[in-house]
Amino acid sequence: MPPGPAVTPHLVDSHHHVWDLSVRDQEWITGDALAPIRRDFSLADLLPDARAAGVTATVLVQTVTVAEETPEFLALAADSDLVAGVVGWTDLTRPDAADVLAELRQLPGGQHLVGIRHQVQGEPDPQWLLRPDVRRGLAAVGAAGLVYDLVVLPHQLPACVKAAQEHPELTFVLDHLGKPPIASGALEPWAAAVRALADLPNTVCKLSGLVTEADPKAWTVDDLRPYADTVLDAFGPDRLMFGSDWPVCTLAATYGEVVEAARQLTASLSDSERAALFAGTATRVYRL
Repeated sequence: MPPGPAVTPHLVDSHHHVWDLSVRDQEWITGDALAPIRRDFSLADLLPDARAAGVTATVLVQTVTVAEETPEFLALAADSDLVAGVVGWTDLTRPDAADVLAELRQLPGGQHLVGIRHQVQGEPDPQWLLRPDVRRGLAAVGAAGLVYDLVVLPHQLPACVKAAQEHPELTFVLDHLGKPPIASGALEPWAAAVRALADLPNTVCKLSGLVTEADPKAWTVDDLRPYADTVLDAFGPDRLMFGSDWPVCTLAATYGEVVEAARQLTASLSDSERAALFAGTATRVYRL
Protein backbone atom coordinates (compact mmCIF):
# COMPACT_ATOMS: atom_id res chain seq x y z
CA MET A 1 0.00 0.00 0.00
CA PRO A 2 1.30 3.49 -0.77
CA PRO A 3 1.83 5.69 2.27
CA GLY A 4 -1.07 7.90 3.26
CA PRO A 5 -0.95 11.67 3.60
CA ALA A 6 1.12 13.06 6.41
CA VAL A 7 -0.69 13.29 9.73
CA THR A 8 -1.23 16.86 10.90
CA PRO A 9 0.33 17.13 14.38
CA HIS A 10 -2.05 19.88 15.50
CA LEU A 11 -5.73 19.69 14.59
CA VAL A 12 -8.60 22.06 15.37
CA ASP A 13 -12.13 20.75 14.86
CA SER A 14 -14.06 23.87 13.88
CA HIS A 15 -17.52 22.32 13.97
CA HIS A 16 -19.19 19.90 16.33
CA HIS A 17 -22.30 19.72 18.48
CA VAL A 18 -23.52 18.26 21.77
CA TRP A 19 -27.04 17.84 23.12
CA ASP A 20 -28.92 16.39 26.06
CA LEU A 21 -32.48 15.36 25.24
CA SER A 22 -33.40 15.51 28.92
CA VAL A 23 -32.65 19.24 28.88
CA ARG A 24 -34.53 19.97 25.65
CA ASP A 25 -35.72 18.19 22.57
CA GLN A 26 -33.86 18.45 19.30
CA GLU A 27 -36.92 18.79 17.10
CA TRP A 28 -34.94 18.44 13.90
CA ILE A 29 -33.97 14.83 14.73
CA THR A 30 -36.96 13.10 13.16
CA GLY A 31 -37.52 10.11 10.90
CA ASP A 32 -35.76 6.81 10.44
CA ALA A 33 -32.67 8.29 8.77
CA LEU A 34 -31.80 10.37 11.84
CA ALA A 35 -32.90 7.81 14.43
CA PRO A 36 -29.30 6.70 15.24
CA ILE A 37 -28.49 10.17 16.62
CA ARG A 38 -31.70 10.60 18.59
CA ARG A 39 -29.86 10.20 21.88
CA ASP A 40 -27.61 12.26 24.11
CA PHE A 41 -24.14 13.28 22.94
CA SER A 42 -21.73 14.88 25.42
CA LEU A 43 -18.21 16.25 25.41
CA ALA A 44 -17.19 13.11 27.29
CA ASP A 45 -18.44 11.06 24.32
CA LEU A 46 -16.42 13.17 21.88
CA LEU A 47 -13.19 13.36 23.84
CA PRO A 48 -11.70 9.88 23.15
CA ASP A 49 -12.20 10.12 19.38
CA ALA A 50 -11.03 13.72 19.21
CA ARG A 51 -7.88 13.03 21.22
CA ALA A 52 -7.15 9.91 19.15
CA ALA A 53 -7.31 12.04 16.01
CA GLY A 54 -4.90 14.60 17.46
CA VAL A 55 -7.49 17.32 18.07
CA THR A 56 -6.22 19.98 20.47
CA ALA A 57 -9.15 22.44 20.30
CA THR A 58 -12.73 22.53 19.05
CA VAL A 59 -15.52 24.94 18.22
CA LEU A 60 -18.91 23.98 19.68
CA VAL A 61 -21.75 25.05 17.39
CA GLN A 62 -25.40 25.76 18.21
CA THR A 63 -28.08 23.24 17.27
CA VAL A 64 -31.43 24.89 18.04
CA THR A 65 -32.85 28.40 17.95
CA VAL A 66 -33.34 28.55 21.71
CA ALA A 67 -31.79 31.40 23.68
CA GLU A 68 -30.91 29.21 26.68
CA GLU A 69 -28.58 26.95 24.68
CA THR A 70 -25.80 29.50 24.16
CA PRO A 71 -25.23 30.25 27.87
CA GLU A 72 -25.12 26.49 28.49
CA PHE A 73 -22.51 26.05 25.78
CA LEU A 74 -20.42 28.92 27.15
CA ALA A 75 -20.47 27.29 30.58
CA LEU A 76 -19.38 23.99 29.01
CA ALA A 77 -16.49 25.75 27.29
CA ALA A 78 -15.44 27.39 30.55
CA ASP A 79 -15.08 23.96 32.16
CA SER A 80 -13.46 22.24 29.17
CA ASP A 81 -9.85 22.02 28.07
CA LEU A 82 -11.05 20.98 24.60
CA VAL A 83 -13.69 23.54 23.60
CA ALA A 84 -11.91 26.77 22.68
CA GLY A 85 -14.82 28.58 21.04
CA VAL A 86 -18.61 28.63 20.85
CA VAL A 87 -20.74 29.62 17.88
CA GLY A 88 -24.04 30.43 19.56
CA TRP A 89 -27.47 31.68 18.62
CA THR A 90 -29.41 34.82 19.31
CA ASP A 91 -32.41 36.30 17.58
CA LEU A 92 -30.83 38.65 15.06
CA THR A 93 -34.19 40.22 14.30
CA ARG A 94 -34.44 41.72 17.81
CA PRO A 95 -33.88 45.49 17.91
CA ASP A 96 -31.63 44.96 20.94
CA ALA A 97 -29.49 42.19 19.40
CA ALA A 98 -26.32 44.18 20.14
CA ASP A 99 -27.24 44.36 23.82
CA VAL A 100 -27.95 40.62 23.94
CA LEU A 101 -24.53 39.86 22.44
CA ALA A 102 -22.88 42.08 25.06
CA GLU A 103 -24.78 40.28 27.81
CA LEU A 104 -23.65 36.88 26.51
CA ARG A 105 -20.06 38.09 26.70
CA GLN A 106 -20.52 38.79 30.42
CA LEU A 107 -21.74 35.29 31.28
CA PRO A 108 -19.50 32.51 32.68
CA GLY A 109 -17.45 31.39 29.69
CA GLY A 110 -18.52 34.46 27.72
CA GLN A 111 -14.98 34.98 26.49
CA HIS A 112 -15.43 31.79 24.45
CA LEU A 113 -18.19 33.28 22.29
CA VAL A 114 -16.65 33.52 18.82
CA GLY A 115 -19.62 33.57 16.46
CA ILE A 116 -23.36 33.44 15.86
CA ARG A 117 -25.41 31.10 13.68
CA HIS A 118 -29.04 30.74 12.66
CA GLN A 119 -30.68 27.84 10.81
CA VAL A 120 -31.11 29.84 7.62
CA GLN A 121 -31.52 26.52 5.79
CA GLY A 122 -34.92 26.18 7.45
CA GLU A 123 -36.17 29.63 6.47
CA PRO A 124 -38.72 29.52 3.62
CA ASP A 125 -37.61 32.96 2.38
CA PRO A 126 -34.43 32.50 0.29
CA GLN A 127 -33.70 36.19 0.90
CA TRP A 128 -33.95 35.92 4.69
CA LEU A 129 -30.40 37.20 5.20
CA LEU A 130 -31.32 40.39 3.35
CA ARG A 131 -34.31 41.37 5.49
CA PRO A 132 -33.80 44.79 7.11
CA ASP A 133 -34.07 43.40 10.65
CA VAL A 134 -31.57 40.64 9.88
CA ARG A 135 -29.20 43.13 8.27
CA ARG A 136 -29.28 45.15 11.50
CA GLY A 137 -28.52 41.98 13.47
CA LEU A 138 -25.62 41.05 11.19
CA ALA A 139 -24.16 44.54 11.68
CA ALA A 140 -24.35 43.98 15.44
CA VAL A 141 -22.48 40.68 15.11
CA GLY A 142 -19.72 42.41 13.17
CA ALA A 143 -19.55 45.32 15.61
CA ALA A 144 -19.15 42.82 18.46
CA GLY A 145 -16.07 41.36 16.77
CA LEU A 146 -17.78 38.01 16.16
CA VAL A 147 -18.11 35.99 12.97
CA TYR A 148 -21.31 34.71 11.36
CA ASP A 149 -21.68 31.05 10.43
CA LEU A 150 -23.85 30.33 7.41
CA VAL A 151 -25.82 27.07 7.44
CA VAL A 152 -27.64 27.30 4.12
CA LEU A 153 -28.78 25.29 1.14
CA PRO A 154 -27.39 25.88 -2.37
CA HIS A 155 -30.37 28.00 -3.51
CA GLN A 156 -29.69 30.39 -0.62
CA LEU A 157 -26.07 31.06 -1.58
CA PRO A 158 -26.86 34.11 -3.77
CA ALA A 159 -28.34 35.85 -0.71
CA CYS A 160 -25.17 34.95 1.21
CA VAL A 161 -23.12 36.69 -1.47
CA LYS A 162 -25.21 39.86 -1.18
CA ALA A 163 -25.06 39.79 2.63
CA ALA A 164 -21.29 39.44 2.59
CA GLN A 165 -21.03 42.31 0.10
CA GLU A 166 -23.19 44.50 2.34
CA HIS A 167 -21.19 43.70 5.50
CA PRO A 168 -17.49 43.81 4.56
CA GLU A 169 -16.61 44.27 8.24
CA LEU A 170 -18.13 40.87 9.11
CA THR A 171 -16.49 37.51 8.39
CA PHE A 172 -18.94 34.93 7.04
CA VAL A 173 -18.08 31.25 7.53
CA LEU A 174 -19.86 28.84 5.19
CA ASP A 175 -20.71 25.62 7.00
CA HIS A 176 -20.62 22.28 5.18
CA LEU A 177 -19.70 23.86 1.81
CA GLY A 178 -23.27 25.12 1.52
CA LYS A 179 -24.57 21.53 1.44
CA PRO A 180 -23.84 20.57 -2.17
CA PRO A 181 -25.83 17.68 -3.72
CA ILE A 182 -23.02 15.13 -3.39
CA ALA A 183 -25.30 12.10 -3.50
CA SER A 184 -26.53 13.12 -6.97
CA GLY A 185 -23.07 13.94 -8.29
CA ALA A 186 -24.24 17.32 -9.59
CA LEU A 187 -21.86 20.27 -9.28
CA GLU A 188 -23.87 23.12 -10.78
CA PRO A 189 -25.36 25.52 -9.93
CA TRP A 190 -23.78 25.00 -6.49
CA ALA A 191 -20.19 25.38 -7.72
CA ALA A 192 -20.81 28.70 -9.46
CA ALA A 193 -22.62 30.07 -6.41
CA VAL A 194 -19.91 28.99 -3.97
CA ARG A 195 -17.23 30.52 -6.20
CA ALA A 196 -19.13 33.81 -6.19
CA LEU A 197 -19.08 33.74 -2.39
CA ALA A 198 -15.38 32.87 -2.34
CA ASP A 199 -14.64 35.90 -4.53
CA LEU A 200 -15.38 38.08 -1.48
CA PRO A 201 -12.41 38.48 0.90
CA ASN A 202 -14.57 38.35 4.07
CA THR A 203 -15.70 34.77 3.46
CA VAL A 204 -14.33 31.47 4.76
CA CYS A 205 -15.53 27.89 4.27
CA LYS A 206 -15.61 24.78 6.44
CA LEU A 207 -14.53 21.46 4.97
CA SER A 208 -17.28 19.72 6.89
CA GLY A 209 -20.53 17.87 6.47
CA LEU A 210 -19.48 16.06 3.30
CA VAL A 211 -20.17 12.46 4.27
CA THR A 212 -23.80 13.11 5.19
CA GLU A 213 -24.49 14.92 1.91
CA ALA A 214 -23.13 11.88 0.07
CA ASP A 215 -24.68 8.42 0.14
CA PRO A 216 -24.32 7.70 3.88
CA LYS A 217 -24.02 3.94 3.36
CA ALA A 218 -21.81 3.82 0.28
CA TRP A 219 -19.79 7.04 0.00
CA THR A 220 -16.15 7.04 -1.04
CA VAL A 221 -13.49 9.72 -0.87
CA ASP A 222 -13.70 9.97 -4.65
CA ASP A 223 -17.38 10.92 -4.33
CA LEU A 224 -16.37 13.84 -2.12
CA ARG A 225 -13.35 14.97 -4.12
CA PRO A 226 -15.01 17.17 -6.80
CA TYR A 227 -16.68 19.23 -4.08
CA ALA A 228 -13.58 19.49 -1.90
CA ASP A 229 -11.51 20.41 -4.95
CA THR A 230 -14.00 23.15 -5.84
CA VAL A 231 -13.69 24.90 -2.47
CA LEU A 232 -9.93 24.29 -2.29
CA ASP A 233 -9.59 26.09 -5.60
CA ALA A 234 -12.10 28.81 -4.75
CA PHE A 235 -11.11 29.66 -1.17
CA GLY A 236 -7.59 28.26 -0.85
CA PRO A 237 -6.27 26.56 2.32
CA ASP A 238 -5.92 29.87 4.18
CA ARG A 239 -9.69 30.34 4.01
CA LEU A 240 -10.70 26.73 4.62
CA MET A 241 -11.03 24.97 7.96
CA PHE A 242 -11.66 21.37 8.92
CA GLY A 243 -14.82 20.48 10.83
CA SER A 244 -16.10 17.05 11.80
CA ASP A 245 -19.81 17.87 12.18
CA TRP A 246 -19.87 15.29 14.98
CA PRO A 247 -22.16 13.66 15.98
CA VAL A 248 -24.20 14.21 12.79
CA CYS A 249 -21.30 12.70 10.84
CA THR A 250 -21.79 9.39 12.67
CA LEU A 251 -24.80 8.77 10.43
CA ALA A 252 -22.27 8.02 7.70
CA ALA A 253 -18.82 7.63 9.26
CA THR A 254 -16.84 7.43 12.47
CA TYR A 255 -14.97 10.47 13.72
CA GLY A 256 -11.70 8.89 12.63
CA GLU A 257 -13.04 8.16 9.15
CA VAL A 258 -14.09 11.80 8.71
CA VAL A 259 -10.63 13.01 9.69
CA GLU A 260 -8.98 10.46 7.40
CA ALA A 261 -11.22 11.46 4.48
CA ALA A 262 -10.24 15.10 4.98
CA ARG A 263 -6.57 14.14 5.04
CA GLN A 264 -6.92 12.19 1.80
CA LEU A 265 -8.81 15.05 0.15
CA THR A 266 -5.98 17.45 1.06
CA ALA A 267 -3.04 15.11 0.50
CA SER A 268 -1.71 17.19 -2.42
CA LEU A 269 -1.30 20.30 -0.26
CA SER A 270 2.01 21.40 1.19
CA ASP A 271 2.72 21.00 4.89
CA SER A 272 2.03 24.69 5.51
CA GLU A 273 -1.23 24.56 3.55
CA ARG A 274 -2.42 21.53 5.52
CA ALA A 275 -1.45 23.26 8.75
CA ALA A 276 -3.66 26.19 7.76
CA LEU A 277 -6.65 24.07 6.81
CA PHE A 278 -6.47 21.75 9.81
CA ALA A 279 -5.68 24.37 12.45
CA GLY A 280 -4.47 27.80 11.39
CA THR A 281 -7.56 29.12 9.62
CA ALA A 282 -9.94 28.23 12.45
CA THR A 283 -7.54 29.61 15.05
CA ARG A 284 -7.23 32.91 13.18
CA VAL A 285 -10.85 33.39 12.11
CA TYR A 286 -12.38 32.43 15.47
CA ARG A 287 -9.52 34.02 17.44
CA LEU A 288 -9.11 30.87 19.48
